[in-house]
Amino acid sequence: MRVLVVTAVPAERDAVTRAFGDGTRTTVRRVPGAELHRVHGSGGPGGPGVAVDVLAGGAGPAAAAAATAFGLASGHASTTPGDATGPIAGPGPGPAPYEPVSGPHDPGSAPHGLAPVPYDLVVSAGIGGGFVPAAPVGSLVVASGIVAADLGAETPEGFVPVTGLGFGRDRHVPPRSLVRDVTAATGALPGEILTVSTVTGTAERAAALLAAHPRAAAEAMEGFGVAEAADRAGVPALELRAVSNAVGPRDREAWRIGDALTALTGAFGKLLPVLEGWTRHDRHHA
Repeated sequence: MRVLVVTAVPAERDAVTRAFGDGTRTTVRRVPGAELHRVHGSGGPGGPGVAVDVLAGGAGPAAAAAATAFGLASGHASTTPGDATGPIAGPGPGPAPYEPVSGPHDPGSAPHGLAPVPYDLVVSAGIGGGFVPAAPVGSLVVASGIVAADLGAETPEGFVPVTGLGFGRDRHVPPRSLVRDVTAATGALPGEILTVSTVTGTAERAAALLAAHPRAAAEAMEGFGVAEAADRAGVPALELRAVSNAVGPRDREAWRIGDALTALTGAFGKLLPVLEGWTRHDRHHA
């Protein structure tokens, strides 16, 4: 099974990869706009198990969607160098796209670091804000729904979601069986995770979001972008967040980013057996 994990920033990416060891079995490769860190599950390189690629795609739904699309394209790309369409320049200096940067050779990789098979799952992961008291600081939330909470229009009568305007969509639903199994394995709270382009900073805004989305447990900035790109590629998506702060008035003194990153590492350590046990039938009926 091959999994693509998309975080916003390198600190979150590294928290995920730490769940798979000390980094000596990590292969770093360049894809357009990002570095893709490949870590190996219990099966090891080229063997059975789970192959996990992790990239830090940037903050916000647009950056997350673009990074996910490029990451997914690396999984669907040709394994024959002569069939490639040519390099796409990424920002700034560095190796060409798909060129190995560091780490051991992976026999399961195609030439130039291209993944030989498509991805089976995309996971949006990182830290986020929790709606208290349901999701206190330090807890984990797995998305039962990935919701674009501010995609729409403001009207004199209030906010109208994009679906109310007659076009687009504003939510994705992860595979229910996977949400159930992740909840059982990690102790995460299942609930809607809201994707926002502007992080909540007032009690009034937090109350308004909960009024509009009573099943919301957390908010972050990337999940819907990741899920939208995954859906267009025909790949199921999941979102997992470790809560670093309460949604509401900004109180940086109360943030627990380090603790949340540690919780994220622990969650992915427990997630691997779930992914290994997620059967082909489950994936095909996601």
